Parts: sequence; structure tokens; C-alpha cells
Amino acid sequence: MNAASPQRVVITAGAAGIGRAFAKRFAQSGARIALCDIDPEAVAATKRALPDALCHVADVTSETQMQAFFDAAQAHLGGVDVLCANAGTGGPAGPIETLDLAGWRACLSANLDGAFLACRWAAPLMKSQGSGTILLTSSTAGLFGYPNRSPYATAKWGIIGLMKTLAMELGPDGVRVNALCPGSVTGPRMDRVISAEAAARGVDEATQRDMYVQGVSMKTWVTAEDIAETAHWLASAAAARISGQAMAVDGHTETLSL
Repeated sequence: MNAASPQRVVITAGAAGIGRAFAKRFAQSGARIALCDIDPEAVAATKRALPDALCHVADVTSETQMQAFFDAAQAHLGGVDVLCANAGTGGPAGPIETLDLAGWRACLSANLDGAFLACRWAAPLMKSQGSGTILLTSSTAGLFGYPNRSPYATAKWGIIGLMKTLAMELGPDGVRVNALCPGSVTGPRMDRVISAEAAARGVDEATQRDMYVQGVSMKTWVTAEDIAETAHWLASAAAARISGQAMAVDGHTETLSL
């Protein structure tokens, strides 16, 4: 990609929440977008909002479906300059003795397998062109322990480990790798998390929601747009020497011990 060419951006879980905010922000700057999501209705809605984007239905835990998406993305874009490996799920909530292995495995698969498949595809393309940016979506749960959310915290710590390792592997080829660590992000996904956690703790949802800002220095939630702005900056020339970093966008989380 030369200086005048638009960025080619691939986003997993790009049709809702943080991923859709990524797509909108990069599109605003003229980037060409290819995204996938598991929700056909969300994919169709995103296609209507971003008609020039490739919007593909795919489950990030399926190697076959992801390869079909990557093939389509490469045909549509001709390569990749920015990968936002954003897919994940909150997983089950509750003390570890109440959780089952299937729920544990599903959470780790959605968060880690999808990131692995996306990075495995993008790495050789970026290495061959001598440039690229990979952004992995972790969480403040990847920086702290998270009571009653052990599968999710484990998966998000794993994302940090993957990011650090790939920054080492790919850095000599001019590829930067960073992780975004959102705090409590407003939206439907967090509403579902709060509902599950409130049930697991035996408290009402309003009480559980209030707990989320008690451990944040700025006493605030963040928005998907806050995360997208940081992603857009990390993928820009302004961040040309930033790699191997877990970038929290969270109002400064002090603790997740709710």
C-alpha cells in the first residue's frame, strides 16, 4: 500500500458493537472494509449502512467458514493492511464450581480460536508486503482477575499472550501488533452480561450495573466509539512505533473485584 492508497481493513465480529464501530470509523477515513459476523441480520444491516464493504456471515470458531471469509476478503481487497481480530463472547458467569466444561470451551474458542485463525491468515500477507497492523480485542479482564467470570478472564489473558508473541514474531517484518483492552462498554452485549452476573450474584441488575463504575477512576462507562477511535489511531502513521502494547480504554480500571 502506498501513501495515497486507502487502508484495507478486515474485521471479525464487525457487524455489531465494537466491531461495527471499527467498521464505521475506518470507513469514515476512506478505508476499504471486509468484515464478518455470525449474525445474518446484523450483517445485512451493516451492508445497508456500508454498501461498499464486504459483509460476510461466518462463525469465527469454524476454520472452514473463516477460510471462506478470508478468501472473499482477499478477493475484495487484494490484501490486508489492518486486521481487527475482534470476535469474542462473554461466556458463562458464576463461581468456578458452578460452570461446566462445555461453557468454558465455548468461551475460549470464540475468543482465542477466532483470533488465531485471523492472525494466521493475515501474518504471511503482511510479512510479504513488509507492513501491517494487527489489533486484537482483549479486555480489562485480560489485565486483572475477574471473579465469577473465569472463562472470559482466561480467554482475554490469552489474547494478551498471543499479542505479545506475535509482536515479537512479526516485528522484524514491519508488522505491528497491539491489543485493545476495553473497560465496561455500553450496549446490548454488556446488558446481557450484567443480567447474567446479577443472577449469579443474587442482586438486582441496577446494583450490578452501579458496581461497574465503582472500580473505575473516572467513574464512567466507555462507548464503542471510544474504542474505535483508539483503534483507528493505533492503525495510523501516528502510532508507527507502538507495538506489543495492551492499550486500556477504560477510564482507568482500579479493580474488577466487584
